[in-house]
Amino acid sequence: MVDRRWVRTGRSHPRQAADRDGPWSVARGHVDDRLPRSAFVPLVTASVKRVIDDELVAEAVHDTGIRRLQHAYADVVNRRAWPELEALFLPEAEVVIDRRAGEPLRLVGGGEVGSFIGTAIEHFTFFEFVVLNAHIAFPEGVGSGRAVCRLFMCELRQDGATGAFTTAFGLYHDRYVLDGRRWRFAERRYHSLARHGGVLDVFPLPDAPGIDVPGVEAEG
Repeated sequence: MVDRRWVRTGRSHPRQAADRDGPWSVARGHVDDRLPRSAFVPLVTASVKRVIDDELVAEAVHDTGIRRLQHAYADVVNRRAWPELEALFLPEAEVVIDRRAGEPLRLVGGGEVGSFIGTAIEHFTFFEFVVLNAHIAFPEGVGSGRAVCRLFMCELRQDGATGAFTTAFGLYHDRYVLDGRRWRFAERRYHSLARHGGVLDVFPLPDAPGIDVPGVEAEG
């Protein structure tokens, strides 16, 4: 059973200076009726098994770094600030775009990606790239400096000439590399999943996406 007590926060109190070691001190974890309840926060004591270790902290830090990269990509695309894409990709990063029509398009580096997207969306007066969900994994270990991801996204856009509003849904399989202190795209594989322009065209999930992203593992 979790043993919860209340400990004093850093908020000042008129009697604090005169009674620092009194019955309401942090060390003793007791509550003094003279203080408002808002001056205390719950403390989980040693009766709860510690579950946070260095590996979990490292995983959380790197997971956050990768999500910042994903958000930076969306921010650059939505602002159409194409030169900024080069900082998000390794120079040799390959990006394969499968629109489920014809042969997949192959690009290398952030510069080519920016040129392609800029031309493809220039007729839209409104365009927004939205990350729907991202499952990040570290198959080689959290300290390897390498990670993979399965990212679901959508595009919201309005055609400047016709005013037609359309949506598109897609799936990225990504490979990331920790380059110094920043995560960058090392490889991206995109597959269209659906397009809606009055009629919804739906495509199945790719059988062989080109980048293997493990599923969610059961925690013991």
